[in-house]
Amino acid sequence: MKKQSRYIPAFHFHWLTRWYDPMMRLFFPEEALKTALIAQAHIQPGQDVLDIGCGTGTLTLMIKQTHPNATVYGLDVDPQVLDIARRKTEQAGETIVLQQGSATCLPYSDQSFDRVFASLVLHHLTRQDKQQMLREAFRVLKPGGELYVADFGKPHDSLMWLISWLVRWFEEVHDNILGLLPGFMADAGFHPVGEMTCYRTLLGSVALYHACKPMCHEDLAEENV
Repeated sequence: MKKQSRYIPAFHFHWLTRWYDPMMRLFFPEEALKTALIAQAHIQPGQDVLDIGCGTGTLTLMIKQTHPNATVYGLDVDPQVLDIARRKTEQAGETIVLQQGSATCLPYSDQSFDRVFASLVLHHLTRQDKQQMLREAFRVLKPGGELYVADFGKPHDSLMWLISWLVRWFEEVHDNILGLLPGFMADAGFHPVGEMTCYRTLLGSVALYHACKPMCHEDLAEENV
């Protein structure tokens, strides 16, 4: 059995987990960012959707409320944040499949999902684990499925560069700031890969990425000819 990687809790320390939701609203344009991410995914009725690193379930719940006829799954390695996600889901009266597990070893079969989301997860992971998580996302997506990522990205102006310089060694965010995430997605097999938009936040640039799993390997081979 694959050994589970050590994980970094929400906001780095377990004692801060209870403050995660209000701090997210303070530091990030959370509602606008997640609303945009969901809108760009064009989820259809009957589709299966996975939120990797779902945390306290804010995005997971928004997906279900926006697309009630989709089957929505949320996965996180931290049992403490999953307890919060379960309470929020129960209070909202929604049905979401929440499960504890590692982003680098997803407990799902190959080609299980039409859409996979990952919001502010990758910067918690080492480079090796970022790459492994993206390979796992590719594995569990159906051919033609799509990955939607919101995470720290390469700054686009001098102010964001300054902020990013100050936080560049916080957790594992350095690769994000260097703009390496799209390359990691391409290396995992996704094509095409693109940055859809970028938000300025108090902690630096947050980019929204879109990546597709080709319908078959032949499709990608033909485009590379």
